[in-house]
Amino acid sequence: MNEMSVEHMVLYRFLFACLGMLPVVLMNRARFNRTEIRVLLISAFFGVPVQFLMQFHGLDRTTVSHACLMVGAMPVLLAAAAAIFAGERLDSIGWAALVASTVGAALIVLGANRGPAAHGQPTLVGDLMVVASLCTALSWILLSKKLMLTHSPPVVTAYTIMSGTVMLGAWILVPWLINPWIPNHSAPPPFLHLTVTAWTALAISGLACTATTTLLWNWGIHHVPASRAGVFLNIEPVLGSFLGVKLLGEHLGRYAWVGGALILGAAITLTTRAHEPQPPVFLE
Repeated sequence: MNEMSVEHMVLYRFLFACLGMLPVVLMNRARFNRTEIRVLLISAFFGVPVQFLMQFHGLDRTTVSHACLMVGAMPVLLAAAAAIFAGERLDSIGWAALVASTVGAALIVLGANRGPAAHGQPTLVGDLMVVASLCTALSWILLSKKLMLTHSPPVVTAYTIMSGTVMLGAWILVPWLINPWIPNHSAPPPFLHLTVTAWTALAISGLACTATTTLLWNWGIHHVPASRAGVFLNIEPVLGSFLGVKLLGEHLGRYAWVGGALILGAAITLTTRAHEPQPPVFLE
């Protein structure tokens, strides 16, 4: 984002992701009925242009460490949505851990600045935009899980990414294309002046951080309940904030440290309980 706008960065990222998904589409010619197409397009709309543009505009207004810690709110949102819309359930300990995770996210928000963004400083607006992007991600997760009842995870992943990229491209490029006829402030996508480092970062984020990880995520939620899968999102707040401090020299206030501790504690509680052996069933 030092070399291009949020819109262009997200667009290039997903164009690289489409290259990674192209072999999946060519090897799996899926057929969706009319209802599935509608679900796919809604999922792609919320999962790609809405979620990522909102998330990275938020990241542009806050720090990497704060943005990663805000992801701690996602498991409780996902568990609540799964309980309401998918009929999944968590026990009292699970809900207590998820609530603790959300309290931790709230403490992180309280530690953000409420004024204009300063260099290397988190802001309330930026943190809340990241949280709002998590809410839109819920639609994508639950709709994808619904599509995977009849289609494989690679197929759902590939068609969602490609459909969402088409929407994203229209969102960003149409205002620029009609610029000669309608006055607006849309800039052309940067290309020639981007450094090799920027192109490398775009390729890695598109192929590895978007295409590969989305495929792995969809494969995972196809095999476990969505409410349980959300628990593993708590790995990102701890790891991401640690890397933000160590690699980018960012600073976490006392509220962020306390909130991060709550998030990590909730993650440990739920992940360790997830691997507990089930009691044997005795037939009478």
